[in-house]
Amino acid sequence: MKTVIASTFLAIAGIAATSAAQAGEIWRASGFEQPESAFVDAADRRIVVSNIVGNPGEADGNGYLSLLSMDGKVITRRWVDGMDAPKGMAISGGKLYAADITKVRVVDLASGKLVSSIDVPGAVFLNDMTADASGKVYVTDMLADTIYRIDGDKPELFVKDALLASPNGVFADGDRLIVASWGKGIKPDFSTAEPGGVLAVDLASRKVTPLPGAQKFADLDGVIAIGGDIYATAYMTGTLYRYKAGGKPQAVATFKPGSADIGTDGEKIFVPLMNEGEVAALTVD
Repeated sequence: MKTVIASTFLAIAGIAATSAAQAGEIWRASGFEQPESAFVDAADRRIVVSNIVGNPGEADGNGYLSLLSMDGKVITRRWVDGMDAPKGMAISGGKLYAADITKVRVVDLASGKLVSSIDVPGAVFLNDMTADASGKVYVTDMLADTIYRIDGDKPELFVKDALLASPNGVFADGDRLIVASWGKGIKPDFSTAEPGGVLAVDLASRKVTPLPGAQKFADLDGVIAIGGDIYATAYMTGTLYRYKAGGKPQAVATFKPGSADIGTDGEKIFVPLMNEGEVAALTVD
């Protein structure tokens, strides 16, 4: 993800045929500006969309957040301004957190006001976010093989491990984090020397474990879990994959290149299509 990328051909091996499962599109909302993340605010029954508007790594002040209804209607096109290139988001304690290059922006959910910015020392390219059951917030640093944890608005290094292989998407799932890896050896066009896969990080031990059968198959972006299934997007090919423990990743939907940090309400999947300026809602059989 992260920039408008020329078409790139990836050799993907070991992916099951798509006929066994499919995702059906139920609506599509348009008019966004490089939407990177579609995050569900479950309590308020709405979707928050981050708009990069320019270079994903440039602090240009162009970025903002939009609000979308659960049925795909735009509620507020420019809900929160004052950001640079916002990407993944998380909610904890009545606040929305948004990854923004080397900072984490903090928004009061009730007022929609940007209330603070958290500097993350040593951060290079913060990407996706999630919150665990205790309210602690986690953010990936895609270009530093690192995940930070924020507790009480104080950032700390949670895990740094080469196994993370450019961690992009992250999703809290019980006592672990599920991580979508972009891959090793990122090139200027964001293709990789070795594609990524799906990993788990134990919240207690911080141990990183590659999930069996889901390694080195695609440059992965967003990730979520619904029940026992894990879904991840491959930005470069526009593919949405489903992975079940003990199996192999299976393609269930394909878009144009640019599918980024997905969100879910526990039933549907919301896919930001960064290069098309759209958000698509899917049901999965």
